[in-house]
Amino acid sequence: MSHKHRKHKAAKRQARALLFAALGDETRLLLVSRLSSGEPASIAQLTEGSKLTRQAVTKHLRVLERAGIVRCARVGRESLFAFDPHPLDELHGYIERLNRQWDESLARLKSFVED
Repeated sequence: MSHKHRKHKAAKRQARALLFAALGDETRLLLVSRLSSGEPASIAQLTEGSKLTRQAVTKHLRVLERAGIVRCARVGRESLFAFDPHPLDELHGYIERLNRQWDESLARLKSFVED
């Protein structure tokens, strides 16, 4: 395996780890859920109806942004945050590949035990 290929695989693993870590928090999952409606939202809109401070929401949004799940755009003086499903689509494919590998391994084990 070439050095370039190993670096690419390591970068993919790191990106997945960031995604899992970002999604491993209840508040961030709530923010993703709110943003997944498709409409960009400001921090004020995202804090509305919750006990979270603007600072806390900002901190969580930055984690989601680093993981690539959320994009930020400035509109005048306001920052609008939008959900980007592409990293989760890639993660879904990764989980499906893992699932297939486990299914194949379990089928081989079953075949071995039954023979």
